[in-house]
Amino acid sequence: MGSADKIIRVIIAAIVGVLYFTGIISGTLGIVLLVLAGVFVLTSLISFCPLYAPFGLSTCAHREKK
Repeated sequence: MGSADKIIRVIIAAIVGVLYFTGIISGTLGIVLLVLAGVFVLTSLISFCPLYAPFGLSTCAHREKK
């Protein structure tokens, strides 16, 4: 997972967290989005997204070998 992907996930998680704790989003939708935000933070911390593996996606820059 690339650094831009990590930063975007953390920013989205922070926005969802603020919206939930200020009461703008609530109920079942709020809880689902809060859990998703937690998953975003967790995947950013471990630098791995399980959904990228089956599709062969990578946002990490590849270095060429000389």
